[in-house]
Amino acid sequence: MIHRLLNQLHKSGIIGINRRNIDYVSKYNPRHLYPLVDDKLSTKMLAIQAGITVPELYAVVTITRQARDIHTLLKNHSSFVVKPAQGTGGNGVVIIIGRAKNGYRTLGGRIMSKEALENHIIEILSGIYSLGGHPDKALFEYTVQLDPFFRNITYQGMPDIRIIVFLGVPVMSMVRLPTHLSNGKANLHQGAIGVGIDIATGTTTTGVWHNDSITEHPDTGVEIAGMKMPHWKNLLNLSARCYELTKLGYQGIDIVFDKEKGPMLLELNARPGLNIQIANRAGLLPRLKLVEQMYKTLKSPEDRISFVLNYFSANIDE
Repeated sequence: MIHRLLNQLHKSGIIGINRRNIDYVSKYNPRHLYPLVDDKLSTKMLAIQAGITVPELYAVVTITRQARDIHTLLKNHSSFVVKPAQGTGGNGVVIIIGRAKNGYRTLGGRIMSKEALENHIIEILSGIYSLGGHPDKALFEYTVQLDPFFRNITYQGMPDIRIIVFLGVPVMSMVRLPTHLSNGKANLHQGAIGVGIDIATGTTTTGVWHNDSITEHPDTGVEIAGMKMPHWKNLLNLSARCYELTKLGYQGIDIVFDKEKGPMLLELNARPGLNIQIANRAGLLPRLKLVEQMYKTLKSPEDRISFVLNYFSANIDE
């Protein structure tokens, strides 16, 4: 099955890491702009200034002695997310969903003592989870509440939408659904599933779990194709605006849905992975080439979204 899929992808213009890095990341992403997306605190501040909704920031810990103060800083919040500002792949992220007698209750049901949380913060500050192992900051923020739309198609955790945006044009998207194996995280390499989305309509198409093509969620058994993502036009608009936000030509936009607050920007990525092509069973190359030819004629986010609706429907690719 996977060999037939790879042959199909090569025919449809799949790109690999080397070509992505040389022809798109290096060419369109100036290195001096990387800190805007590699540091989640910088990204959050940029988004807030631009009026884009993000999970509320509760606290930032930058030095070791502040770790002991975190319990006081968070005394008014029964749930929160701890994450390294420069982390990758979901590593170092801990989701706290409630309090226990001597500590906190994590999403996976584990009890985390106050001392364990302080030690985790110190690990984050040391850079153990950060890009290049650089010293880091620990962020504490609002726990996004699951939108009912996703209740039957995820296992715990929070699904997110990944949209690849090239020169301001959303070109391909997928939804990442947590599983039991991923421990409630939406990271594909940790065992979440990726489901392609027809970017013109917001309707899910095909799914992939590791190297297997799938039609239903492995834990819930619910079919994953044919679901229309809520607020899709808003998501396209939000992702297109991120080009003006960072000036990065090639970037991945991660968005989550909160049941009360709606779509929220979670983070940006200057080197988004390529497995989105497998989830969509389509290569990026034809779309990237078309955008390179046309982007100078697209003057606003609205122009770019109209372009997407006209040229990038999954039905057109077929």
